[in-house]
Amino acid sequence: MKTEEILKRGSEITRRIFCNRMLLTSVGVGLAANNLRGETAKEQTPALAYPPLKVAGAERVMPSSFLYFSYPTANDPAVLVRAHDGEYLAYSRKCAHLGCSVDFDSERRCFKCPCHQGVYDPRTGYVMYGPPPRPLDQIMLQMRAGSEVWAVGKRIGSTNSNA
Repeated sequence: MKTEEILKRGSEITRRIFCNRMLLTSVGVGLAANNLRGETAKEQTPALAYPPLKVAGAERVMPSSFLYFSYPTANDPAVLVRAHDGEYLAYSRKCAHLGCSVDFDSERRCFKCPCHQGVYDPRTGYVMYGPPPRPLDQIMLQMRAGSEVWAVGKRIGSTNSNA
């Protein structure tokens, strides 16, 4: 009879034990879900679709030089860079720190933000120096009809290869 009482007491869950177990379970599930969300968010680069726009004058841009243009609207400054190997790259000119317009420094071969001295790599868009929290937004490009360069979308803070 004493054994039955011990077994009965061992199977009883008090309110305190129940609440503690629920709290620990909730915290564990929350941490696991946050970790999974963080990993998948890093793998996905937000891409924004905009109407295609021919980059006027791109065919005249020589290797190791650049061209300012606007994309996706006339109020969105952008820059087209032609690398020394002839590859075209394009980025938004809005600094990822506070949105000031970055300029291409031909002498130092980098993008510089005049507001807080942020410096970006023109080949990748990555931050080389300063306060910007992420790379420049990359403008996706397509080559059409020979030497025509078209802007076809934008990746937020991405440095993936062109579409």
